[in-house]
Parts: sequence; C-alpha cells; structure tokens
Amino acid sequence: MGVFVREATAEDAEQMSHILQKILVSWNSERPSSAAHVLAHYVESPTGIRCSVACDPAGDVVGFQSLGRAEADNPYDLPTGWGYIGTYVDAKMAGQGVGKALFTSSLEAAHEAKLQEIDATIGETNASALAYYNALGFRSYRTMPGAIGKKFSLG
Repeated sequence: MGVFVREATAEDAEQMSHILQKILVSWNSERPSSAAHVLAHYVESPTGIRCSVACDPAGDVVGFQSLGRAEADNPYDLPTGWGYIGTYVDAKMAGQGVGKALFTSSLEAAHEAKLQEIDATIGETNASALAYYNALGFRSYRTMPGAIGKKFSLG
C-alpha cells in the first residue's frame, strides 16, 4: 500500500491522537495523547520545525513524525539548536516504508532549518524504534535511565 506525506494540519490532530493512543497503550505509558495535546505539542508546537503525516490512498493518517528545535533549558536536556524527532506509525503499517517516507520530509526540513544534529530518544526496550533509527543512520551517543539517545548528524 502506497502512502503520501504532507505537512500536518489541525484537522489531522484527531487521527494522529488515535495512533498515539494505541502506541502509548502498547508501551504501558500514561503520557498525554488527546487531540488537543497532539495539536499543541506536535502540529502547532512553538518549537516545531515540521510535523508531517503519512496518509494512505484514502487520505487517512497512518503515521506522523515531528521535528522540533531544542531551546535553552529544554526538557530533553539537548544542546540549544539541536533538532529532536518523534515518530509514530500505526502498527498495521509497520514495515511498509511509512517511517522512511516521513523521515524524507523531516530531513528536508532539517536541512532548510540548518540543523547540525537531530536527537531521537528511544525507550531502551523499544526494539523496533531502535532498529528504525539505526536504519536511518542515527547512532547511539548517550544513555539515560530506561532510554537511549541516538543522533543523526547533518553536517
């Protein structure tokens, strides 16, 4: 099944929220996932560079990826100016190129924003996410309790 990628809009927040909710349940996580949260923290994030959605041929959202820029005193403890990325793909679309298509859009935005590094912080037990970011060229550079920090260098 082919997908197309475009920038996320406020109208996508509900479908994005459903994807995020399913993923967080599988992680046994209580992180926020409402449509309002998705809108504020992904689609319209004040530190956002680009939030992209992958859609199936019918136009339904099957995944999303957000790219933001770390500011001073950011919650990720990243150097100011680094990018940070998060990827969420519906499990039924795993292995079908959705993540790769999303990263193509984010990488374009990262170059336009003149980022030098992009961080992906991943749960240490999330084998599929670790493999995904490895396949894209991210390399481990730090460990935290329960998580691994990977970075992609653009320079």
